[in-house]
Amino acid sequence: MKVTIIGAGNVGSSCAEYIAQKRIASKVVLLDIKEGFAEGKALDLSQTATTLGFNTSIIGVTNDYSATAGSNVVVITSGIPRKPGMTREELIGINAGIVKSVSENVLTHSPNTIIVVVSNPMDTMTYLTLKSTGLPKNRIIGMGGALDSSRFKTYLSMALDKPANDIQGMVIGGHGDTTMIPLTRIASYNGAPVSHYLDSKTLDKVAADTMVGGATLTKLLGTSAWYAPGASVAYLVDSILSDQKRMIPCSVFLEGEYDLNNICIGVPCIIGANGVESIVDVHLNADEKQKMQDSAEKIMAMNAALSDNL
Repeated sequence: MKVTIIGAGNVGSSCAEYIAQKRIASKVVLLDIKEGFAEGKALDLSQTATTLGFNTSIIGVTNDYSATAGSNVVVITSGIPRKPGMTREELIGINAGIVKSVSENVLTHSPNTIIVVVSNPMDTMTYLTLKSTGLPKNRIIGMGGALDSSRFKTYLSMALDKPANDIQGMVIGGHGDTTMIPLTRIASYNGAPVSHYLDSKTLDKVAADTMVGGATLTKLLGTSAWYAPGASVAYLVDSILSDQKRMIPCSVFLEGEYDLNNICIGVPCIIGANGVESIVDVHLNADEKQKMQDSAEKIMAMNAALSDNL
């Protein structure tokens, strides 16, 4: 199995590292526009193979899309990262052109690939990729919900003082500070609702911390996070290539699901060899449905800025 990662920056290289370490793919191609950058990252990662015990081949190329031919999955991380004080909305004008160009080049060499979009603003970039390529909706997946859910479970773990791997929880809606919806109502600790252990004030704080999880790290690091995003991408790619059919919240195109149309937004999906195999209805309550509608309206407002790129 072959995976191409467009953009060899922090997120892209972390993604390549996790895919190799977990032996998810036999070959990983890193592509970047900066001369020698992807080659250097690939060589550095390759030199960990004997100490970490993996056989994945990792190569790096400078803007040579022919090296990506025959990729089963292509991950698009390219674009400028969010800087302190910058909203995801402000990234649209710059990153839209990059993502559109990348997806067109990718499909020239891998027409049957599944595309995973990481570039921000992620929901809008996923929508742009779908509309500009004309691919079936099951083959375009925005990663954000997987990352937001991992952050949600981390904050729940901290509040509960229990292992994160014993906690189930998901975040739906947009991948943005004001658009994501941590579903505290259905989050659980080893099968028991977390509300049995945490009061409403604490749960509200967990939800609020989750929603600004990316911004918090941007403020601390001076740039966007990379470990958790890279791991979330690898987790998603693994479910595709191994046909694991995991339920993962992803940004996907809706045609009536959750009472929404013509939008890419985070909902729980079954992810397998065909990409998005189905969308799961988790039966939102009235408050959650309203939050979903509010989130969708904000994403649609951002999508309106894509008129020059569609």
